[in-house]
Amino acid sequence: MNTQNRLPLEGVRVVEFTHMVMGPTCGMILADLGAEVIKIEPPGGDKTRNLPGLGIGFFRSFNRNKKSVVLDINTETGRATAVELIGECDVMLENFRPGLMEKLGLDYATLSQRYPRLIYVSHKGFLPGPYEKRLALDEVVQMMGGLSYMTGPAGRPLRAGTSVNDIMGGMFGAIGVLAALRERDTTGRGQEVQSALFENCVFLSAQHMQQYAMTHEAPPPMPSRVSAWSVYDVFTLAEGEPLFIGAVSDKQFVTLCDVIGCPQLANEPHFANNALRVAVRPELLERLGAVLAMQQVAELMPRLEAAGIPYAPIVRPDQLLDDPHLKASGGLVPMQTDDGGMTEVVLLPLMMDGRRPGVRQPLARVGEHTEEVLAGLKSHAQR
Repeated sequence: MNTQNRLPLEGVRVVEFTHMVMGPTCGMILADLGAEVIKIEPPGGDKTRNLPGLGIGFFRSFNRNKKSVVLDINTETGRATAVELIGECDVMLENFRPGLMEKLGLDYATLSQRYPRLIYVSHKGFLPGPYEKRLALDEVVQMMGGLSYMTGPAGRPLRAGTSVNDIMGGMFGAIGVLAALRERDTTGRGQEVQSALFENCVFLSAQHMQQYAMTHEAPPPMPSRVSAWSVYDVFTLAEGEPLFIGAVSDKQFVTLCDVIGCPQLANEPHFANNALRVAVRPELLERLGAVLAMQQVAELMPRLEAAGIPYAPIVRPDQLLDDPHLKASGGLVPMQTDDGGMTEVVLLPLMMDGRRPGVRQPLARVGEHTEEVLAGLKSHAQR
């Protein structure tokens, strides 16, 4: 059998009762890796399809490579069909509010009695504990989990500019699925996997928690931090264009001074090494800034790259749709949307055996696969 084009999760069947970002991210990762993922939508479709504002891109970003089945699990018939479908699957995903799946009889304790091989993944706000009944959002846990404090200026907590905990919570859910599938190969039994926003955010803040444990000093927010490196900042170049430049070794500092045309700066005794430069960092940045303000970003960037100096233009998300590296590396590919149009989507940030797991089918229309999937159930019942 030709296995060259096989994906690692081919043969794994997943049923997904999710919406918004966290649960759908988990399902999309499994789908991209080859699993058959069946997304259950309510009559009228997942409301995430029609979110406005910053939520408008959620559905397209996190629901590719899935089938769509419409079921009303609030009805007895819909729940019965859902239970039968779950029995045909290896994995079930859900991310509804605490207690809802138990109320519907679709919780792990109930389903595992009937389907002991089922791997059941709950995406929640909190793992079991005092907070577990609370409703949570990405922004809520960013405030609770230290991330907003570390991101914003002192006294002005600021959420990260994307749904970091929702997305990473889905990733950890997928990691749990992979481990549970591996364990089931040995034990023959499934298990419940739980992934939670708050614990995810605390994991992101863990390095700062250890910083305090080691120094007994509360870490300052990132905008107020004492940098470990003397040159590690955003500079304003000619015509007001910003550019991040980092020189994290003495050799890089000397090279940077040469590249921007002020080699004498590296020869001044109080700039002789990184520790000395950090002690007078405001003066150093002011002097570098005066030199850089006369230079064009487009001309300086290739010189920095040739010299091996870390740098970065400040890029908006819309500009990434034309990023030459994303296009050349295969990380940005076309996908047919549920309205028949086309869009460019970002693939998983990994390569396996020289290939990127990609888009295999158009974004599913609401209920597009209902007849196909449920007909399979009926035929199974008749056998």
